[in-house]
Amino acid sequence: MRPLGALAKVAAGVLSLCIAGVACAAVDPGKATAPRMEFVPPAAGSYKLQKIQRVADAALLDSSGHSVKLSALTRSKITLLTFFYTYCVDPLGCPFAHATLAALRDRVRGDRALARRVRFVSVSLDPTHDTPEVIANYAKEFTIDPQFDWRFLTARNVPDLLPVLDDFGQDVSVEMDANGHASRTLHHMLKMFLIDAHGEVREIYTLSFLQPQVMLNDIKTLAMEPDALAIQGAGSFAPRDFPAT
Repeated sequence: MRPLGALAKVAAGVLSLCIAGVACAAVDPGKATAPRMEFVPPAAGSYKLQKIQRVADAALLDSSGHSVKLSALTRSKITLLTFFYTYCVDPLGCPFAHATLAALRDRVRGDRALARRVRFVSVSLDPTHDTPEVIANYAKEFTIDPQFDWRFLTARNVPDLLPVLDDFGQDVSVEMDANGHASRTLHHMLKMFLIDAHGEVREIYTLSFLQPQVMLNDIKTLAMEPDALAIQGAGSFAPRDFPAT
């Protein structure tokens, strides 16, 4: 197991607030940049990522408004999952997360065989505002390559979303309406979850450790595992057409 495992990274996380479309930092830090990497990342395949937890299933909505099982998007491929708000403008929040993912996507696309085995999943934290139509419009900036599997999801309502957040340990504050019903989540800690082809979380990244090269090496490490190669041989990673979001 390599240095700075998942627990250390989570402990080093920085809280990212994205409330009602307004940047929530007391002082605007300006355009976010990747944390300085003062080490040489270990080579892909030279270490092992431990199994952290299995992803529980849930029913969500895709950008076309169709119901989709989370298990269908956290199995058969190596998946990088994160949570977001379409209206978050915090430089250290969702925009930075998706810019990092876009940079990582471009690195993954440099290896066509690997790209067919990788999927990104972005799940909205605010289904009240982020309807399928809203996330479909938001996704246009990132789904520039229809051959790269990047899905944007939301939920029918906050109560449907809360079990998913609880499963991933994604802490949020919940706003209640006049009738005492959950209506909106208010903030979150920026995390990304690396999930293997069997639906097991293998690494958790936080703001202080969003290093595209490290993440790329982790993806390649999972792709080199014997059971992952066996799945590939069985055809589960065969290229397929899917509609652009």
